[in-house]
Amino acid sequence: MTKVLFNNFSLFNGKDNQLKSNAWLLADRKTGKIVSVGSGDEPKADQYMDLNGKFVMPGLINVHTHITFDPYSSTGNTDVDEVQSTVRAVKHLHELLKSGVTTIRECGATYDIDIVLEKLREAGQLKHVPTIMPSGRPYGITGGHSDLPNWGYHCDSVDAMRHDVRVGIKKGAKAIKVMATGGVMTKQDSMYDPQLSAEDMRTAVVEAHHKGLIAMAHAEANPGIANAIKAGVDSIEHCFEVNDDEIDSMLKKHIFLTATLQTAWAMKHYGKGKLPQWEMNKIDACWKMLTKNIKHAWHRGVPVVVGTDAGCPFAYFDTTAKEFELMAKYMDVTNYEALLANYHSAELLERNQQFDPKVGVLAPDYHADFLVLDHNPLDDIKAPQQEDKVVYKGGIKEV
Repeated sequence: MTKVLFNNFSLFNGKDNQLKSNAWLLADRKTGKIVSVGSGDEPKADQYMDLNGKFVMPGLINVHTHITFDPYSSTGNTDVDEVQSTVRAVKHLHELLKSGVTTIRECGATYDIDIVLEKLREAGQLKHVPTIMPSGRPYGITGGHSDLPNWGYHCDSVDAMRHDVRVGIKKGAKAIKVMATGGVMTKQDSMYDPQLSAEDMRTAVVEAHHKGLIAMAHAEANPGIANAIKAGVDSIEHCFEVNDDEIDSMLKKHIFLTATLQTAWAMKHYGKGKLPQWEMNKIDACWKMLTKNIKHAWHRGVPVVVGTDAGCPFAYFDTTAKEFELMAKYMDVTNYEALLANYHSAELLERNQQFDPKVGVLAPDYHADFLVLDHNPLDDIKAPQQEDKVVYKGGIKEV
């Protein structure tokens, strides 16, 4: 019995600003994909699932996670062995799925663990976890933001970058992450420090794009943001100091922006007295910039995606849905506009020609990854945060 008809629910398909009542969805559990969606007259199926008048929306997509990091540490606590890192990563993947996240883009894992775990998931040997677009280790300079124990590649020349990216792709990386600036969690640098040059990063982007993969840049301030745009990355992570000229370029090149509001918000609200003062000083500056500049970029039309930086201090793996609430509140957007960031996340992943996400929308030929909620997310932006929501992946109940 592979064809399952889910009926008696109201549908937010993830893309359209409307709620379809008396909806049904026919899923094929063999392929994990949706056969058809509609309302009213229902098609025949092998099995019927009455959703009792609840609300259905697509599974969440978190495009900025660090599954091997410890969110209870000020620096990610990467200085642990491979076994400890793997156990931590699997635990975090389970937490992500339980919270409603059905797909992630990992943005830097110790020991390339994300690559191995995605291979195991795809082979059916790792269950009850999201689909992973792995990036492996990030690429940066010696002494830079990625220079943490067991973590980044050290790329101090264009030739080194070309070699290391090719090694990462050979291992199985499906997204390439480069470090354009310093950051909050590394004491030795600043978000204003340019690290990899535009030429360095362009080399990584070319290698990624040659293989049909996507590339992202950690870039918190300038000149790093400008360098990342020149390099032609597909998305810029954080992007706190983005200005109008850079917004023009991002719109022209259709570069996505990963705002990571939740980490900045959580560190600012929970970090006092728990994080070192140098780190709090950095996050205070970031928060002031992002609430002005990212909001401006959003309202000018830059596509903003859902990424929480899960694994960083106080950015837990079961709180992805809170990002929508923060977006609506601090970016001054409607509930629908906040939820549409999940669809933009899917658009970003679809640029990867080696990956078949087909997620973020509940429509024929897309994966049957969806949440069953008690309340309408278009009316209540906190609805996806429901603790006891039901999570389906490939048409199969996971939680």
